[in-house]
Amino acid sequence: MAAMAAGDEHAASEVLRGLARHLNCLNEDNKATRKRALELIKRETVDKKLSSSVLQEVFSALLKPLLKCLSDPMERCRETAIATITEFIRCVPKPEESLPYLMPCLAQRLGEKEIQEPAEELRLSAVEMLTLTVEVCGTQLAPYLTEMFNILQRTVVDPFPDVKRESCKCTVIFAKCLPEHFHMQAESLATPLMQTIAHQHSRVRVSVIEATGAVIQHSTGKNMDDVLSHLAQRLFDDSPQVRKAVTAVVGDWLLHMRDRYSYFHKLIPLLLSSVNDEIPEIRLLAADLWRQVGAQWEKENEDDIKDKMDFLLTPPPLYPPGVERPGLGCRELVVRNLGRLVPAITHDVTDWLVPTRVRTSQLLSVLLLHAEDHSTQHLQPLLATLYRACTDSERDVVSNVMYLEQLLACVDVLLCQCESECGSVSLQLLQVLVTVQSLSTEPQFSEKALESVRCLGKVQGLDSVMELYRQHMGQLLDWLSASVSTWSSYSPQRLQLHIIVIQSGPVIGEFVNQLMPLLRGCLQPDRDPEMRMTIFTMLAKLLLDSGNTLDSQGHFRNESEKFLCDILLPNLVWHAGRTAAAVRTSVLSCLLALLHGGAVTPGQLLCMEEKLILQVLSALEEDSQTGRLLACRSLSTILRLIGSSLHPEALNKVYPELLKRLDDSSEEVRGVALQALGLWLSSLTKDYNPELCAPHLQFLFQELLLHLDDPDSSVQDQVLEILKQGSSVHPSLLKREVKAVRDKQRSPLYCDQLLQHISSLPTETTADCPE
Repeated sequence: MAAMAAGDEHAASEVLRGLARHLNCLNEDNKATRKRALELIKRETVDKKLSSSVLQEVFSALLKPLLKCLSDPMERCRETAIATITEFIRCVPKPEESLPYLMPCLAQRLGEKEIQEPAEELRLSAVEMLTLTVEVCGTQLAPYLTEMFNILQRTVVDPFPDVKRESCKCTVIFAKCLPEHFHMQAESLATPLMQTIAHQHSRVRVSVIEATGAVIQHSTGKNMDDVLSHLAQRLFDDSPQVRKAVTAVVGDWLLHMRDRYSYFHKLIPLLLSSVNDEIPEIRLLAADLWRQVGAQWEKENEDDIKDKMDFLLTPPPLYPPGVERPGLGCRELVVRNLGRLVPAITHDVTDWLVPTRVRTSQLLSVLLLHAEDHSTQHLQPLLATLYRACTDSERDVVSNVMYLEQLLACVDVLLCQCESECGSVSLQLLQVLVTVQSLSTEPQFSEKALESVRCLGKVQGLDSVMELYRQHMGQLLDWLSASVSTWSSYSPQRLQLHIIVIQSGPVIGEFVNQLMPLLRGCLQPDRDPEMRMTIFTMLAKLLLDSGNTLDSQGHFRNESEKFLCDILLPNLVWHAGRTAAAVRTSVLSCLLALLHGGAVTPGQLLCMEEKLILQVLSALEEDSQTGRLLACRSLSTILRLIGSSLHPEALNKVYPELLKRLDDSSEEVRGVALQALGLWLSSLTKDYNPELCAPHLQFLFQELLLHLDDPDSSVQDQVLEILKQGSSVHPSLLKREVKAVRDKQRSPLYCDQLLQHISSLPTETTADCPE
């Protein structure tokens, strides 16, 4: 052995003697010389079949010069140096002897803020060399933790996708090689990994997820919350391989993470979400991992659940047919964590993204199958969540929670079997049927429920649905009022209110005193905007036909002034944002319906005309075309109803705002504004002194005359008719303004028609007209 050692030493010396000149050439300025020297060094060392002990001796001598070449200006030189060092590390028996020099050098090349290696392919080679180093050196890397983490933090976010993937691979191996040391700085990798987890290449996303699994598995768990939200997003990834990677990582954590019990409530939803994945392979993987998790927990907690293991062997009654009952450990895990899962599900089932709502409703159905009768202790939030999900616009969300069909079937059986005896539970059955109609998105369910309402009335000897509502309306409104302070856009109560007031027809008019406090409560400006919008839209339909609905008994008319001042006008106050604008539009439609439907008298309008007109004039400036149109129509109706009773000062505040709308982008708004100006002129009575108000009339005439040149001939004709109408108010003033326009050679035909019209007015009207 000694002879062999001596022989190896002699062989190493011979090799180094042969390399002496090449080593000297590495310091030459000529890049071709340096390149050739490096290639010859590689050919004479790692490319030859030298013994490992000889290579070790040679490597010790060549390492420093080769590492110096990693910063050579020539890319080919750096490439050859990296390849040579990599082969040495792969072949020598003690690669760890290179670490004191290799690791600081790699940290300087790859771990600084600015990338020292410009060539992405060489950065990849360097990281591959680092991965190899971790594989062959293992625990010997413990003194170089800081260098390793500095490098990986930079290379995980490297611009080159292949470098990202190799860095993730290196991270996984590093975590497994040094678990007792890795955890000390593991958290530092969480942020760079999360910056890369949404990369456009699916293979990079898979690598990042696998690396995240290793980092969290071998860390203190402090970064778990930062990581979970990103992993949850990847469950919606288009790539099945990415979703599979998330499933595998979460399952591994649930099985092997040291502090997994602390994170069950956060990890269980992620794994169970994959149970319904569209890809069978992922579904099977998730189900298998979940079975393992349940079985392991069962074994670890055998003493606590011994009674349940012995006695709870049969499924509960009415268990869904064809569904495999989860194991006891799985069921217990869900039961013990359900209280912490329900709030998150309640939140996500209303998410703005459809895939999130679908996944959440699927998860909810899986959790309920696990929780069985234990779900009753969480019934209130669970039912609220189910109500919201049932009103979802997405069919897949509704199908995952739908129970309406079963409810209807129950009611129909009761009606069929009990008939007239149903009277004792008539209110409760009507509440169920109202709820089914309000939650159903399928027309056939709504129609079937309405038929059941008719049947409920018939078995009690009542003539109609309206009679049934008359019997229970007071209790129904009390039922809704009890929860009005908590209503939101997702509350089923707003939909129940809609069904009740629409189906009860004129009966609702008998209960206005009870309805108004309910409306005041849910329509305050600080309440949920979407909820207010839907209720205002509903009220608009009712008010258009107020004689057959809200005002069927004349009671609403007594409340309409309060309705305007306390409910409508506060909701017309301007607030920024599209949602606020949409609410104002729905309020304007409600106001117009109130004015048209006859549920408010001219006398009531006059009592609040100042505040009302001010808000409507403000609404003429709405960004929404529909809002401006409704405001114009409302103003027209107000002028028609009380215009002749308004004070001249009040009237003079109106016309300038209408004139602005003549330049509106919407032709429809312009047309309605012109009609309103005609009504404004019709509102001028003897109390309106044309001489005192001449400046106002002059401005009005001048602005209208400008629009005689409008590109739209229908606008021109309409303006002409309005000016003819206005000519009787102050003919001399209009005549003067018309002549001024004609003198400028503008609209001569219309001007002549106007002058001719003024001349034909009765003599007492035109007596003061100058010739």
